[in-house]
Amino acid sequence: MKPSEYLSHDATDLARLVAAGEVTPAELLTLARQRADQVNPRLNAIVRRMDDAADGRIAADDLTGPFAGVPFLIKDLAQEYRGYPTSSGSRSLSRYVAGEHSNVVRRFLDAGLVIFGKTNTPEFGAKGVTEPDLWGPARNPWNTDHTPGGSSGGSGAAVAAGIVPAAGANDGGGSIRIPAACNGLVGLKPTRGLAPYGPATGESMFGMAVQGVVSRTVRDAAALYDAIVGPTAGSVYPIATPDTPFTARIATPPTGLRIGYSSESSINPNPDPEAVAAVEHAARVLTDLGHHVEEVPQPYDDAALARDFLTIWFAVLATEVDEARALTGASDRDFEADTLAIAELGRSAGVVAALTALGKVNDYVLSLERFHQRFDLLLTPTLATPPLPVGATSTPPLLQGASRVIAKVHGGNLLARTGILDDLIEQSLGWVPYTQLANLTGRPAISVPLHWTATGLPLGVQFVGRLGSDGDLLALAAQLEQAAPWVHRYADIAL
Repeated sequence: MKPSEYLSHDATDLARLVAAGEVTPAELLTLARQRADQVNPRLNAIVRRMDDAADGRIAADDLTGPFAGVPFLIKDLAQEYRGYPTSSGSRSLSRYVAGEHSNVVRRFLDAGLVIFGKTNTPEFGAKGVTEPDLWGPARNPWNTDHTPGGSSGGSGAAVAAGIVPAAGANDGGGSIRIPAACNGLVGLKPTRGLAPYGPATGESMFGMAVQGVVSRTVRDAAALYDAIVGPTAGSVYPIATPDTPFTARIATPPTGLRIGYSSESSINPNPDPEAVAAVEHAARVLTDLGHHVEEVPQPYDDAALARDFLTIWFAVLATEVDEARALTGASDRDFEADTLAIAELGRSAGVVAALTALGKVNDYVLSLERFHQRFDLLLTPTLATPPLPVGATSTPPLLQGASRVIAKVHGGNLLARTGILDDLIEQSLGWVPYTQLANLTGRPAISVPLHWTATGLPLGVQFVGRLGSDGDLLALAAQLEQAAPWVHRYADIAL
């Protein structure tokens, strides 16, 4: 197989060719490694190669499953692979070796995927950009001056650059959908609990974080989710797995959907015209497909949701820093300044603040319930702006120094009085104000690449569905993929 042929096939096609004996897993792995060697120095998408593990899989010659022999990458956060470190983008964990596979990695392996590396992620997945101090910034294949998003930014960049047709990802506040939107990919954040966490940790972020993938095609997304969804022996409650496999579900185009759309955001009252154009283009395509599409007021209070989301996230990050210290004996210098400051804010706010924010989740669930009485799906931009330039959200060195001092003296209360929470909402969520809703409410949401900016950067649109409507979202995405194809579009670096 020629490199150009490798690039033109999705994972489903590659698996078919392996099964037919037209190409071997070893040949595909060689092609994937060659692509990585060619483009990764410019993208910094892969931060840890796992060549020994991949070679061992190939040599064992016992690959089975729907994706037997297809090269694959996993995220260097919450996707542990036995015998290799999972750094979570942090120096504090960079040498801490996993003693067992995570459940989702086991399912990737059971599907026959050949994992040969780990992808870049911000420290503890805490940002919508991928620029950790430990590994350095990942870059967008469509324009390397821009971010591939986060926190699954390395996975998004690797797929868009043609290293692999799909890669592991996870999503605690948009971390599958943001990279999908930045890189021209498909990114489904599944219903809470559908894809497995554990066994090292239970439901991350009180269930707000979920496991998944980013991919070029909808059928790859459907088949990969078919391979990984479902409860484990350690699940804490039963999950209703789909009666119909997603791969079968996408074969039937939806008809007559009622879709409400909005570009409004209290966090960012003036979304970029390209974001508005992305949604308006999607609305026109949907109307042409026979769906009922209507512009609606924003159906929830996103400013309140942002405060509650960050309050919960600050508390979670404080515990993650403490857990890393306990595991490895890490000191302050092993954490980024921003991480220390945010963790200190979480500690100083106390447990009542986090529990109060968690209690308000029901308000957002009810807001969506009222919306879904009239509409099947909510359509928004995935991003309020095109992908940001690399370094656009970096904290200046002087402020980083101040953050370290404040964290050291436990000055979180003083920090809170400076209004830093409002600043963080604007800086961290201002360009991605639409994605956290699905995480807090547990609802599924998907980003699909229907729009490219005038300068050639992808900018996806997001659909949020009812609880358990993952198959409906994938079916609509497949319909849109046929009506407004994107698979033929490649970043220059991929070619």
